[in-house]
Amino acid sequence: MADIKGFLKFRREEIGYRPVAERIQDYREVALLPSPEHTRIQTARCMDCGIPFCHWACPLGNYIPEWNELVFRNRWYKAYQLLSQTNNFPEITGRLCPAFCEYACTLEINDEAVTIRENELAIAEFAFNKGWVKSLSPSKRTGKKVAIVGSGPAGLACADILNRYGHRIVVFEKEDDFGGLLRYGVPDFKLEKWVLDRRIERLRKEGIEFLANIAVGKEIKASKLLKEFGCLVLAGGCGVSRDLKIEGRDLKGICFSIDYLKQANKLVAGEERIKDESIYAQGKRVVVIGGGDTGSDCVGVANRQGAKRVIQIELLPKPPEKRTPACPWPKYPLLLKTSSSHQEGCERYWQVLTKKFLGREGKVKKLLCAKVEIERDNLGVCRVKEIPHTEFEIEADLVILALGFLHPQREGIVEELDLELDECGNVKTNPQFMTSRKSVFACGDMRRGQSLIVWAIAEGRACAYHIDNYLRL
Repeated sequence: MADIKGFLKFRREEIGYRPVAERIQDYREVALLPSPEHTRIQTARCMDCGIPFCHWACPLGNYIPEWNELVFRNRWYKAYQLLSQTNNFPEITGRLCPAFCEYACTLEINDEAVTIRENELAIAEFAFNKGWVKSLSPSKRTGKKVAIVGSGPAGLACADILNRYGHRIVVFEKEDDFGGLLRYGVPDFKLEKWVLDRRIERLRKEGIEFLANIAVGKEIKASKLLKEFGCLVLAGGCGVSRDLKIEGRDLKGICFSIDYLKQANKLVAGEERIKDESIYAQGKRVVVIGGGDTGSDCVGVANRQGAKRVIQIELLPKPPEKRTPACPWPKYPLLLKTSSSHQEGCERYWQVLTKKFLGREGKVKKLLCAKVEIERDNLGVCRVKEIPHTEFEIEADLVILALGFLHPQREGIVEELDLELDECGNVKTNPQFMTSRKSVFACGDMRRGQSLIVWAIAEGRACAYHIDNYLRL
């Protein structure tokens, strides 16, 4: 244990964010980087539990108590070595992970959890600053080649592990640049893209080849890749957005969150001018439909673009602020989240059903809404029931649908290979991540459905392990 009385002597202290008045003027990261001394004090709170539930809750199985103790003892290099054994991109999860580990921390039972996510970020950035994160190519190559389609976190993690095993890796990406939703879906104020570029450059130096602007299944056939490569890995993500097919959906000024965020991120990167003025928020009344993290990201972008007013609505009830008996420790609780974007200005409404979009001259101007009750039947299935006489209107010039994703794109590679799908429409695999087509594997959101970055990395790592076994048969 780092400090046997550390959890009694020190309180949880998060490093926090830059001031709202400052950060709302730019797209730089809002979160501050904890100092080494701040992190040392926070690691002292780790109790090194007999059963580390933080480790149990982490999809990557990070050795959390161990690297907390190492940091407390100023053994930062050893802490980074241990962290990088289980996590390919700790500098990214340290910024974006929802931190299942913290909600499973034993201190969470009757106190505040250890600042595990911030500690992870501090270790990663300390290692980069010290020059410990080096590009090391495999000493020996196997002669086997693997093509990976998609450069999001699952594809990158899979490529990284397979490259370490000595296989030749080529990553194909349909977009202009690499990173998937890390680049085009996550705003810079949460993840500045130099962080992503820094990691991809190291992967390049280690021997991984990256090819952009190539949609496998269109520009190049999957069948051709299967002749050239020993394996084909599908890591293209869950690309079909959930729509809201109600009257007025065809009005201009209504868009999916991914289209809104992608244009915004490209503008910040200086890649293009505004392509679609109808989905730029300056001077507009913005309504974000969907109360999740993506909706919150859209709120933050809209405020930075100079929106006149931002409202976020959610169909489900307002979550509780503290754990309820229905979600006891160490489970991950569905609690009310107030993000940095919400702090910057946003009205939030719960239990609101959007019934119709109203427009004028082909452009959206209002939403017709109603209040609802959420009822559960005997099987636990939620049913939405509109409350009579509660209709109201919300004025809007821009409506962003942040309702999540349904399943992967089927046009192109999935259709060409005639892959079997599961009941949710995702690519079906066996326990070894192989699809219904021999030598074709799938991982990440394409296989498990819409999920989180930490799960995508875990999927990519596991998939790489099974591919290596397959190639060595």
